[in-house]
Amino acid sequence: MPATTTAPLALAVRGLRKAYKDVVAVEALDLEVRTGECFGLLGPNGAGKTTTIEICEGLLAPDAGTVEVLGMQWARNGHALRSRLGIQLQETQLSEKLLVEETVRLFRSFFSSGRTVDEVIGLVQLDEKRSARVGTLSGGQKQRLAVACALVSDPDLLFLDEPTTGLDPQSRRQLWDIIDRFRTEGGTTVLTTHYMDEAERLCDRVAIVDHGRVIALGTPRELIASLGAGHVIEFGVDGAKEIDEATLASLAGVKSARRAGGTWALQVSAAHETIPALLDTLEFRGIPLTDLSTHSPTLEDVFVTLTGRSLRDDA
Repeated sequence: MPATTTAPLALAVRGLRKAYKDVVAVEALDLEVRTGECFGLLGPNGAGKTTTIEICEGLLAPDAGTVEVLGMQWARNGHALRSRLGIQLQETQLSEKLLVEETVRLFRSFFSSGRTVDEVIGLVQLDEKRSARVGTLSGGQKQRLAVACALVSDPDLLFLDEPTTGLDPQSRRQLWDIIDRFRTEGGTTVLTTHYMDEAERLCDRVAIVDHGRVIALGTPRELIASLGAGHVIEFGVDGAKEIDEATLASLAGVKSARRAGGTWALQVSAAHETIPALLDTLEFRGIPLTDLSTHSPTLEDVFVTLTGRSLRDDA
């Protein structure tokens, strides 16, 4: 069940800043995560997502700002916090010679209380692999094992840093089911991802981060609605011919026009009005159309509108 607006805060970040020798990774970042919600940090590689998460996890110290996790601070309550958090890092290195069951049992031994080994293995659907060595697991199975290690303490707050990067569609959906179940049981999840469909599918709210700052915050539906567009039309034309942005922006129903490489993207209020006008304009100017497609607006369209680049571009 989605968190309500009156839910207490599981995470409060104020004025967070972290700089390295050659780059400012996080700059004046504010976040609030409500208890019981799945909250997404969405942005391209290098946007500051992982740095933010590692500070919240107590792995990095900020240069400025404050972080309260479950109402506590790392400097004062580090030991108590560690028993209440589940953490899956962007790259989890587990001993490849250990068995799956041995790995989960090892992580369970770090905590005075938590879920049973059998319960966690069943939760991540690795029962058939419990006697397999970690080195023999597929990429998706290793990711589920990493999540199992994060869940073994029965945490109140779960941090997942790009848990599905590089996985096949089936493995991604299996991890989505695990996250859904954790939220259904009352847990809070903070998820970083650069997959727009993942954020739309899992998250109650998302913060879009770029260059270390939050540039948009809300539910996926709210952010998509902020575009004011019912559809996005993408098309390509013969490279020898050109059409200008002003002409496209003047077409019926067009909210905005943007070119990326050889493809134009039009955010429109009514595709049935814009497409005929577009085809007529191209025909009148003798510009051959090479491809045409439409889709409903997504979080990636929101990000592109705000930053002028794709969610998956390196920063």
